[in-house]
Amino acid sequence: MKLILVPVTLEEANAFVSHWHRHHRPVPGAKFCVGVAAVEGGQPDEVKSCWGIVGVAIVGRPVARMLDDGWTLEVNRTCTDGTPNANSCLYGAVRRAAWALGYKRLITYTLAEECGASLRAAGFKLMGEAGGGPWNRESRPRIDTHPLQKKIRWEAALKESKP
Repeated sequence: MKLILVPVTLEEANAFVSHWHRHHRPVPGAKFCVGVAAVEGGQPDEVKSCWGIVGVAIVGRPVARMLDDGWTLEVNRTCTDGTPNANSCLYGAVRRAAWALGYKRLITYTLAEECGASLRAAGFKLMGEAGGGPWNRESRPRIDTHPLQKKIRWEAALKESKP
């Protein structure tokens, strides 16, 4: 089995997230999405498994407005069906795509119980604890359906080459 990158729309990526993600819902918008498919024999037309897709990544503007500086993107979702190395493939792909599009920093968050091996493999660095808690406020009531504990922030930054 070989993993290949495939284009997916936000609608397709969100459908995959709805079916497979353990604790998050689909996202309302994105800058770009990418999928990863498992193939036998290495030919793209031989894609197998559910929809041919074994994982997706959705990348958008940072949710935290203080990080939304025009040079930073956030990996809002990655989701796989458990295929080995699919998540690492996705994180590496979105990192390369962000650099190719001119962005300088890529961030994402995990739950504390998630080890981050795929992130480290894709060149992300652990930045520490962040956020957590409810989004519900007296001035804007919300029903929280996401995990409320502190998150772990990861970052990949473009290294500028010196002349």
